[in-house]
Amino acid sequence: MKLTEISTPAAVIDLAAMQRNIDRMQTRISSFGVKFRPHVKTSKCADVTRLQIQAGATGITVSTLKEAEQFFAAGIKDILYAVGMVPNKLAQAYALIAKGCDLKLLTDSVPSAQAIAKFGREKGISFKVLIEIDTDDHRSGVKPESALLLEIAQALQPSGASVVGVMTHAGSSYDLNSAEALIAMAEQERSLCVRAADRLRAAGFDCPTVSVGSTPTALMAQNLEGVTEVRAGVYVFFDLVMHNVGVCRLDEIALSVVTTVIGHQAEKGWAIVDAGWMAMSRDRGTQKQNHDFGYGQVCTIDGIPLEGIVMNGANQEHGIIANPETPILDIVDRFPVGSQLRILPNHACATGAQFPEYQAVDASGDATTWSRFYGW
Repeated sequence: MKLTEISTPAAVIDLAAMQRNIDRMQTRISSFGVKFRPHVKTSKCADVTRLQIQAGATGITVSTLKEAEQFFAAGIKDILYAVGMVPNKLAQAYALIAKGCDLKLLTDSVPSAQAIAKFGREKGISFKVLIEIDTDDHRSGVKPESALLLEIAQALQPSGASVVGVMTHAGSSYDLNSAEALIAMAEQERSLCVRAADRLRAAGFDCPTVSVGSTPTALMAQNLEGVTEVRAGVYVFFDLVMHNVGVCRLDEIALSVVTTVIGHQAEKGWAIVDAGWMAMSRDRGTQKQNHDFGYGQVCTIDGIPLEGIVMNGANQEHGIIANPETPILDIVDRFPVGSQLRILPNHACATGAQFPEYQAVDASGDATTWSRFYGW
């Protein structure tokens, strides 16, 4: 099937652009002599993940246990579940491990650590656990110098669980937009996570893994001394938020939504398309950045960005294509009913999540359907 024959709206992967993104990241991280563990929550697609592993990735990172189950069923065993573990999910995690999955868990609290260790003792196994470190006040984790770090490790220690590493995610890097700031954040992420590992080792705990990463810091890090693995997710597709951060060009964004013009509001300079927020998502992540792309950057069906033209508004199944600064006077002739466009997303993870499948398009314009995982 050709791209122009696809029923719209459709989530489309530019295979050539995605492969370049995969190769760029893998080559960079490998040059430091450390492992790369991609975060597959962005694509949630076995076909995409196989290409990442073929390029040299070691294991994967997931955001839900359902992802872990589905990727394990697809043949991937080395999996890090990078969300804090809670007691009601331990049975689901144990079932995966019992089937042969090398699943690592995450915690940043004593109650969670105690629950993991207790469940492990009851089942006669030792869960592999990483302690999450807060290196940028972004979200979750324990401060590297906190007494809580050692308390959590001690709660894991009495059989049933073991500390296998520390992990951090410098999510605040998404708020930056200069090379200098990103390099500094990457070093902050590295040094503080390594410091946490050093404290655990000095206290007598094994801590073989030091895992860091976000797409911006992975691409801008100048030093990975003491780090054993790097994680990143959205790099595989990139998106407009990453473009504003400064780590990708528009032509490196590999995910887009193909949409069809279904009408006009000529006096307003609007074209109406069949992709609304149900296709693009409600994510307006670029709104707080230096360039607001509305609900997405409009491109020709061939993927060429149309400067100044964005999806300026969205209802559930309707999108408004416009130039927010200047009405498009020839809107009807320029974008006739039935013509097709491609919209680059603000947040690739959120836009991908709106679709059950991708259309993977090669250089000749041929499209192959790739399934996408859902659920928790």
